[in-house]
Amino acid sequence: MKRTAPLSAAMAVSLAAGVLFTTGTASAGEQAGASRAGASHAGRDVYGTKTPYAPQGGPGRYQEAPKGFVPVFTENVARHGSRAMTDSGDGDAVLAVLRRAQDRGALTGLGARLGPQVRSLLAAASALGYGNLSARGAEEHRQTALRLEQRLPTLVAGIAARHESIAVETSGVPRAVASADAFTGALASGEPALAGLIKAPVTDKNLLYFHKQPQNADYQAYVKGDPQLAAVLTGIDGDPRTAEAAHRVVARLFRGDFVATVSTEAQISFARSLYQLYGAAPDLAVEAPDVDLTPFLTHRDAQWLAYLDDAEEFYEKGPAFSGRTITYKMAGVLLDDLLAQAEAKAAGTNRNGAVLRFTHAEEIEPLAALMGLPGSTEPAAPGQPYAYGNNPWRGAEVSPMAANIQWDLFANTPSEGRPARYLVRMLYNEKETAFNHSCKPVAKGSYFYDLDELKHCLAHD
Repeated sequence: MKRTAPLSAAMAVSLAAGVLFTTGTASAGEQAGASRAGASHAGRDVYGTKTPYAPQGGPGRYQEAPKGFVPVFTENVARHGSRAMTDSGDGDAVLAVLRRAQDRGALTGLGARLGPQVRSLLAAASALGYGNLSARGAEEHRQTALRLEQRLPTLVAGIAARHESIAVETSGVPRAVASADAFTGALASGEPALAGLIKAPVTDKNLLYFHKQPQNADYQAYVKGDPQLAAVLTGIDGDPRTAEAAHRVVARLFRGDFVATVSTEAQISFARSLYQLYGAAPDLAVEAPDVDLTPFLTHRDAQWLAYLDDAEEFYEKGPAFSGRTITYKMAGVLLDDLLAQAEAKAAGTNRNGAVLRFTHAEEIEPLAALMGLPGSTEPAAPGQPYAYGNNPWRGAEVSPMAANIQWDLFANTPSEGRPARYLVRMLYNEKETAFNHSCKPVAKGSYFYDLDELKHCLAHD
């Protein structure tokens, strides 16, 4: 549950007090449209960082390497795939309110349909294991691995021919380990010669779970109690549109006399808990195939609730406040490792053909901000809180499930006593992506950069 008062407590106080608030009922159009709302809500604008993965590049969309250059190494940083929610808290809270309303005969026809859907979703998550990688999440990584092989067939063949190792690193969290297993399993199935070259995963929390490590205690203190952070999030949550959206949500599910006894705080808590379940359902599409929570939130309200979550992600893990680097400077360790692995390969001291890393949104989002990747370039200016209208940052684009950043290293053949030259191409969610504006490509419009250029232009404090 995100930034909401405990729902059961808020609801209990509200009901006991019997406070009356202005209520409304769903329009006939909303009621009629609820049953056919499922397909219309499938856009990426309503699920934030819970958005299931979709590659942003594809065959025929990639530039050819400059003449004479061939791929010799690849490395990535990937978020775990789609997963179950981390606990049953939001589901339990929603069910508690539904039971109270049912006892009072206060459920609308739509409201009566919600409880079974929530129970089915919780049962599926519990059976899988809360927080664990779902079947959809595993498939996201399998398909990403197979597309890597399709993009780089000569590299894959070269790794096999040279018997180079494929290093695998994870945060050690089960969903990240399972994502690594799905990815590497697909690599081996796509090219059986790789099977014996894939190393067992190793855990590196300093690299891939850095937000929780002691050296980043200042960041942890920021998230827990920074006054500027608390003030801006409180202000965003307090926007009147939050209460309006929450009221529309409860008014569609409960009879007016029941809604009248529910405080604004409790309505918001209920709506936000329901939204968390709404966002979790697509990630469990295989385990809970009959669950569809889209009828219970209109697209308008889902978009607003998604914005509230995006605001929290933006300020806690993304570009955040202008003039402050607390949210992303800690990702320097990961950027340094990307550079170090590529440099070692160029120097001949790295015997790996690939280095694969599996981590979390808490690492992907800061890395994107530190590198200035698309959508992560603009912090919020003083007095102008993050909003969809003034900032391009979107959780669904920056860090969907299975989000990934990939660097491919290309080399030419040394000639006339000159050493080989090394170029890097970056893919962000499998789309060719330019490095930040301070980095100069080998030619105008090219996505290829000299490795030596990146060593200088990506330098950070």
